[in-house]
This record gives sequence, structure tokens and C-alpha cells, in this order.
Amino acid sequence: MHFSTRSRVVAFLFLVFAVGCFLVSPGNCTTASPSRKSCKDLGSSCEECLGNVSCLWCQTNGTCMDYPVRHVLPPSSVCPLSQARWGVCWVNFEALIIAMAVVGGTLLLSITVCCCCCCCRKRPAGPDRDEERFTRRQEERRQRYEDRKAERRARHDEIRKKYGLIPDSDHPYSKFENE
Repeated sequence: MHFSTRSRVVAFLFLVFAVGCFLVSPGNCTTASPSRKSCKDLGSSCEECLGNVSCLWCQTNGTCMDYPVRHVLPPSSVCPLSQARWGVCWVNFEALIIAMAVVGGTLLLSITVCCCCCCCRKRPAGPDRDEERFTRRQEERRQRYEDRKAERRARHDEIRKKYGLIPDSDHPYSKFENE
């Protein structure tokens, strides 16, 4: 079965989208989680707090708390975004959001440019079939016009010869004119 480049690109993008949705979708896992320490008991330093992935460090009051999983971003009532740390101590949530947006935008732009380049590379640089067909038909019409024009001219010349309107070297007799 033969697939065009465009259908392959669409199929690939659909596959990437489906895998992305599968990886991002929440699972319904029913395994019992081992008893873990509460984030409040992990200590008073950022490094100790962020050793556990489910903890959030608030720089303003120096507290370690459970990450509010019901929200994508921690609400400002819990801790302002500029002071909230998660994952590493040296990056706040504002910088993390900006960095992720830049990386995501760059990735999206590069995928779009790659798709456009792939589609444009497959198209020939010269004239396409439609242009060639149009040019060929136009040339055929012009040639038929020239042929008809030559036939008309030959017919008219024959009529002129018949009635002696054209001086003809083959025909020694010519119309007598009074002087």
C-alpha cells in the first residue's frame, strides 16, 4: 500500500499526540503506597524538603508543605509563585513556567518548520504538470492559428491570381491598361 508524504506526516503527528495524551493522562493505580513522611516533618532546609518530589518549599516563611495536587500551580494563598520552589531550590515557579513555555514554543515551532520543509522539499522546484500542460495547449492553439492563417492567405492569393490582381511571373498575360 502506498502512502503519500502528507498522510505519513499526519499519521506521525497523530501518533505523537496519542502517545502524549496517554503519558499525560492520570492513571487509576490502586497499589498501596508505602507510608511516607509528611512534608512538614522533612526539615527546615530547601534541599531536605525537595528531596521528596511531592513536597513544595515556600521561601517566604521557610516551610515545607505537601504540593497541592488538585491545582496545576500552587495557589498564591499557599505560597506566591515567585517564592515557591519545587524540584530544585534555585528555580522558582515563575522562572520554571517561563522556561517551560519557551522550550515548548521552540519545540512546537521546530516541529512546524520541519513539517513545512518536508512538504516543500517534495514539491519540484520547476514548473509543475499543470503549468506544463497549460503551456503545451497554448502552443498547440497558436500553431493551429498560424496554420489557419497561412491557409487563408493561400486561398486569398489564389483568388487574386485568378482575377489578375497580383502580378504573376508564371502568367505572361496581364490586364491591359489604357494610357
